[in-house]
Amino acid sequence: MIADDLTFDGARERIAVHRWTALQPRYVVLLAHGYGEHAGRYEHVAQALVADGATVFAPDHAGHGASGGERALVTSIDDLVADLHTVAGIARDAVPDVPVVLIGHSMGGIIATRYAQLHGEGLAALVLSGPVIGGNPDLIGLLDLDPIPDIPIDPAVLSRDPAVGAAYAADGLVYHGPFRRETLLGFMAAITAIAEGPSLGELPTLWIHGEEDALAPLAATREAVERIRGPRLEEKVYPEARHEIFNETNQDEVIGDVLAFVAKVI
Repeated sequence: MIADDLTFDGARERIAVHRWTALQPRYVVLLAHGYGEHAGRYEHVAQALVADGATVFAPDHAGHGASGGERALVTSIDDLVADLHTVAGIARDAVPDVPVVLIGHSMGGIIATRYAQLHGEGLAALVLSGPVIGGNPDLIGLLDLDPIPDIPIDPAVLSRDPAVGAAYAADGLVYHGPFRRETLLGFMAAITAIAEGPSLGELPTLWIHGEEDALAPLAATREAVERIRGPRLEEKVYPEARHEIFNETNQDEVIGDVLAFVAKVI
């Protein structure tokens, strides 16, 4: 495996892209991370994908990680979708003539779903991990407060493994501040656009979710998935798991399920 980074001028900011390269890639993975975090937290996922024959491209979204922009300010999900589309073009130039798989977690699930609605013809498969496409009443309710209180994400809701929360809290590239009003409005606009947009059609899709996900409540997410699901959507809910299922105590099972799904599709 060869790991390196690259940058490009995105829709609004300079975007940093993490790249993990298989020596003989069979497929490409685009990986969209969640709100407030960065793609470097998916190193273990990328390693598993590379071992399976994937070259992985994972941007730090604008305002996140090593990319430019005000921290965790997301006024338009469509801008992040546009940046991801640029990354897809870079990936296809670097690794031509192989299938492209898109994986999106949390806010990255919003980005990935919207990307699939707009550019799904270029994808071989879609994986949605804890996508916040159904919203979260507690977060949206913050819009009724002025000012919005300084309530950061509680690391304890991420995983049953306390080490995950501790690493998250200590990560200097993770945003630990309150939600911005503009960001919550941007999320709402994207959730509405997804609900009013086309279905996923024939795109092979795997939706995976933690049963005890407090950030992307399962019931609300299921309702949103049902509105856009196509005939080739599969789902798996992990009992007692929290939001970051790639970092859960059964992460090997989760990653294995993703690899099995990709193998079946491609």
